Amino acid sequence: MSIPFADLKKQYCTLQPEIDTAMKQVIEKSAFINGPFAAVFEEEFARFCSAKFCIGVGNGTDALFIALKGLGVGAGDEVLVPAMTFIATGEAVTMAGAKPIFVDVDPATGTMSVEDLRRKISPTSKAVITVHLYGHPADMNAIDPIAREKGLYVVQDAAQAHGATIDGRPLSKFGDCVCYSFYPGKNLGAYGDAGAVVTDNADLAEYIRKFANHGRNDKYDHQFEGVNSRLDGLQAAILSVKLKYLDQWTAQRRAIAAIYKRELTGLKGLILPKSHSWAGHVYHLYVVRCANRYSLQEFLSDNKIATGIHYPVALPFMEAYAYYRHVHTDFPVAYAMQESVFSLPMYPEMTEDQVMQVCRAIKTFCDKY
Repeated sequence: MSIPFADLKKQYCTLQPEIDTAMKQVIEKSAFINGPFAAVFEEEFARFCSAKFCIGVGNGTDALFIALKGLGVGAGDEVLVPAMTFIATGEAVTMAGAKPIFVDVDPATGTMSVEDLRRKISPTSKAVITVHLYGHPADMNAIDPIAREKGLYVVQDAAQAHGATIDGRPLSKFGDCVCYSFYPGKNLGAYGDAGAVVTDNADLAEYIRKFANHGRNDKYDHQFEGVNSRLDGLQAAILSVKLKYLDQWTAQRRAIAAIYKRELTGLKGLILPKSHSWAGHVYHLYVVRCANRYSLQEFLSDNKIATGIHYPVALPFMEAYAYYRHVHTDFPVAYAMQESVFSLPMYPEMTEDQVMQVCRAIKTFCDKY
């Protein structure tokens, strides 16, 4: 049987009556932009995150950008960003008018290196964006004190880490705010673009809500220029349905990861992901490393198993940032990752038989090659 990288249709089929009812209710009420369904989801997600406030926005990139604007980040500022992440993390910094400064990553998890962060902080540093990569949280127990010592804001990019924890504590208890994407393939995914910022800071929450809605309180009461980045009612209603199942899906992801670990440990040429004892990993992705990854990917494809690469080019080496003139030795860990990482199928609806099929194929490859 063929195994997709993710199976959103299968998830929809398990929730179809609830999803269809929720969408019908939005359409009947014509509550398409913000409105009651968005308000309900914001309350639910704030509670899920153990945060005081949740502000829904158009997408995860906007969440980062608007959070930075709310913290006063702008021209002349530098924002420290991990080298291994999706471009949206760096893009949001530039959108805010600031300059992204790349930080190498931890070889075990791919999250921001605490040591390199210390080296890269400068007098013009204004904020840090930590990325909870693949669902493994960054070391906020170390990063938060450094940021406080240096007077830096901390924005968390949790686009891949819905429900992740640190020493059992929710991400909202660290930094200034946490930004989420609800892109369809995320652990909590909408059926289009959507995002949110959660925070305990009432002033920041108020500014973000206004800025994302054209800088206004009421329809024509514009206090300042903002942007148009609002949570749509259909996506909010869908997310409310899915949120009820997120803890269950996380448990299923962890169970799949446990099978991968049990079956693939010790295979020559394959490095499995690590998880620190303090980390509540939610396994958005199950990312392994293999020097011969393209051959392994081709072998798996021939066996009808889909894989991905997250990410084939680290931020400092992208054409978009060529003006920095970075070389591979500037970020040795991120460079080593981009040359070797690839992602195995990972979604809550995977059966144990499917996971074992992936494992058997990898074992066959490792035995042969």
